[in-house]
Amino acid sequence: MFNNITFENPEFFWLLLVLLPGIAWYLWKRHRQTAELKISSLGGFKAKSSFLAKLRPILLVLRLLALALIIVGMARPRTVDVSTRSSSTQGIDIIIAVDVSASMLARDLQPNRLEATKEVAIEFVKGRPADRLGLVLYAGESYTKTPVTSDKGIVMRALEEIEYNNILENGTAIGSGLATSVNRLKDSEAKSKVIILLTDGVNNSGFIDPKVASELAVEYGIKTYTIGVGSNGTALSPIGILPNGRFQYGNVQVEIDEELLKQIAADTGGKYFRATNNEKLEEIYDEIDSLEKTEIEEFRYYNYDEKYRPLILLAGALLLFEILLRYTIFRSFI
Repeated sequence: MFNNITFENPEFFWLLLVLLPGIAWYLWKRHRQTAELKISSLGGFKAKSSFLAKLRPILLVLRLLALALIIVGMARPRTVDVSTRSSSTQGIDIIIAVDVSASMLARDLQPNRLEATKEVAIEFVKGRPADRLGLVLYAGESYTKTPVTSDKGIVMRALEEIEYNNILENGTAIGSGLATSVNRLKDSEAKSKVIILLTDGVNNSGFIDPKVASELAVEYGIKTYTIGVGSNGTALSPIGILPNGRFQYGNVQVEIDEELLKQIAADTGGKYFRATNNEKLEEIYDEIDSLEKTEIEEFRYYNYDEKYRPLILLAGALLLFEILLRYTIFRSFI
């Protein structure tokens, strides 16, 4: 009943101090509350203590307790149940375009570039509850893994399922990946449309020039953040396939067309980032998250449950009980 109690008018608790003079007055006057008869000797009387006389202070206790309950009731104890409802006033549609070519299996990020990208992207999706997201995969060609949706579970499962396979032609078609992403966002009515394009190489495949895809993004008002993934120098990367079907690894020079990625970002109003390790990749997604904020309007509903009524009723019952005792059982002692 009294869990999480708050008081609307706590200043009334100062009135509890008024009870102290009443207690002091009673202690000073307690021997003068009954009639006295002075005689020279009690020799002719048989002394007998009265049990009711000893219980007489209960009247004061009942009255003080009733007054204390009334004061606490005046302080307005109550509990509050707060419910909230949020609505997005500026929703953002976001496409994450991920390079899934064989070079994304390089181990300069742990355990490799592709797995590191998946982990960070999933955390990014979790942190965008008010936005719609989609997923595009590309290598030598591109396709939509998940269209733009508000169901974050679908997007996160799609990210978890990403793995290198031979379904897509090998290579890096940055233009195709960007064009497919633009196609998914061009009809969006969201106030802000964003593409996060991640690659670890240079554009060497596909039939769409990255500059043409960039112009399409500008035409449809789509901002593009580009991320180059890979350490500086060389990285342990797949260089062939062993007889058992596993990749053979060797040190390969890291080549990222940073000029192209910077140009795409600049033309579309976005920003270019370079992720040389896992920590840097996380920082990049955190920065993009802070740059693309969604305004959320939150409504709070307060349901107050007043608790003073039981206190007042109990105080009234105590006063009635005190009056009843005063004019019945203790009547002859007052």
